[in-house]
Formats: sequence, structure tokens, C-alpha cells
Amino acid sequence: QKGCHRRAESQLFLRGLSVGLASLSSSQRGNCGGGLRRRERTERMARQAVTRFESWLTGRRHWTGGAVSAWRDVPPQIARPSYARTGLVSPGPTAAAICDAATIERLRRAGRLARRVLDYACSLAAPGVSTDAIDALVHDRIVAEGAYPAPYNYMGFPKSLCASPNDVICHGIPDSRVLADGDVVSFDASVFVDGVFGDNCGTVCVGGVDDAGRRLVDATRDALAAALDVVRPGACLTEIGDACSDVADARGYGVVRQYCGHGIGTTFHAPPLVSHARNRNVFRLEAGHVFTIEPMLTEGSPDLYVAGDGWTVLTRDGRRAAQFEHTVLVTDDGHEVLTEGPPLPK
Repeated sequence: QKGCHRRAESQLFLRGLSVGLASLSSSQRGNCGGGLRRRERTERMARQAVTRFESWLTGRRHWTGGAVSAWRDVPPQIARPSYARTGLVSPGPTAAAICDAATIERLRRAGRLARRVLDYACSLAAPGVSTDAIDALVHDRIVAEGAYPAPYNYMGFPKSLCASPNDVICHGIPDSRVLADGDVVSFDASVFVDGVFGDNCGTVCVGGVDDAGRRLVDATRDALAAALDVVRPGACLTEIGDACSDVADARGYGVVRQYCGHGIGTTFHAPPLVSHARNRNVFRLEAGHVFTIEPMLTEGSPDLYVAGDGWTVLTRDGRRAAQFEHTVLVTDDGHEVLTEGPPLPK
């Protein structure tokens, strides 16, 4: 009984600390300069402490990443999104936008660039190469194209690419750890160019991956393809979740529910939220809607947790995950994949 009381008190403590952090975050808005950075650092350290304490409280396994290198430079002539300097993301639209022809053309260009960047990142994945080294090369490639790496300082994210190996589901921070033969790694590449965003993700096998890993990657790719097949005017978002789940269920994989696709355009993350699990979200698609579909499948349970860095999302059971993502436009007679490209290496 004492143990139950101690656990309840601990949970109340965490809830109170979380509320305090939220208040601290809201009080920072509109500030700038060194005071803001000190408060951001304090908040980040407190969040990490909360996450570590929650890990102890709930019996989650401990995870430690590698060393994260210094921030990289972006040339001053590169146009930046609103969060680039402070890391603070302004409130986005409350409803899904219908994009006009001019915006759609800009999104096509951003989507093509995002896909070239993803292809480049995947081509660099090899045994003995660190994800930080891949991030450095990707960062240079993006700015050489006159674009801004969209993840860079988005809510304080410190890198230009998300790199998520093995049991990391998404939002992995590139670091000093090197890829090993047999790894499965997802790269999420996104850019900001001409005032709009392009976003896509793919999973590749590093060296001699076992059959089970390759089946997981193939199933996740097939889940995305099945979801795209249902995108058309008049379709409901529930059909996307059903399509992804049908593939996962048939092959014995879990579907991550907590992380979704999203609307995209002049805002990085906007309505609608696109669930890949079965759901009852009633939202009818119309021509001009642009959003991402990005299913994340797991070998075992889809239960997850967030590591102490506040970003890295991992499977709770330590088994592998895979992810594929496209940005898609709803057209008058179906859809257009804005991040289409050649098949990624298997």
C-alpha cells in the first residue's frame, strides 16, 4: 500500500512539474536573446530530468545516445522559416488549407528537393559511418540548393536530418554512433524553400540485414503504398488508417498511433492530422489538400517512450521499427505524390 501511495505521489509530482514547465514555456514567448536561451536550456534540462524519473518510475529500459556535435552554419542568404532563430514555433492554422495553383507548384519543387535529399542520405548509409557524418553532408547539400533544412532548430531540434536506427521509431538525433552491418535505419528529410516545406522519409538496410528486418521494411513500404491508393476527393481519413493497419495486421506488425502524418504547406505541421492506426477521424478530402502519410510499423508491440533528450522515440520492447513517408496532393481525379522518386535501395 505504501508503494501505491509513493507511486501516486510521484505521478502528482510529475504532473505538477509538467504544468510548471508549460507555464515557463508560455512565459518565454516573445522574449529573445541570452535570457531566452538560458530559460530554454533550463526547460530542456528539466524535461530530461522528468523523462529519466518517469523511466525509473515505470520500469522503462535506459537508453543513451552518442555525442551530438556543434550546431552547423546556414549561409545568411538562405531564406529561413519563422522558428529558425529562436526555435519557437508559432501557432499554425486551425483548419486544413486548400492550396492554390501557385502554392501547389512551389510544393512540387519543395517535394522534389526533399526527395533528392532523402535519396542522398540513404546512399550514405554504410557500416562504419556515423549518423552525424551523414547529417553534415545532408546539411551541406540542402544549403547548396538554396534551401533551409526544416528540422534545424524546430522546437530546438539540433540537426538537419532525423536518423532513426533499429529500435528508434522516429525523431532520432544524428550523433557519433556509427551504423553497423545489419542495422535498419530511417532517414526523415525535409526542407524549407520558396516559402513552403517538403517532407519525406524512408528506411534502408545497412549491409547484411536479416530476413526479419527486410520483411519489416517491405511491409512498411507496402503500408504507405496501400494508404496512397485510397487518397482521392471524397475519401475519409479513416480509410488511410484502415489501409495501413490492414497491411500491418496481415503480417503481424504493430502500428504506431501516437505519431501522425500532417498537413503541410507554408506551415511545417498543420491540419489535418493523419492517423495510420484504425480511427474514427471524420475528415473528407478535397482537391487541393496537401498532407503527409508516414506509417511507422514495429516488429513487436507499438508501445513507445521518449528518451531523455526529449526527441528520440523508441520501442518499449527494444525491437525494430521502420517508417516511410510521402507528401501527397489530392487532385480532381485522385492524387499526386509530390515526393515521388526511384525506389529506395532495399
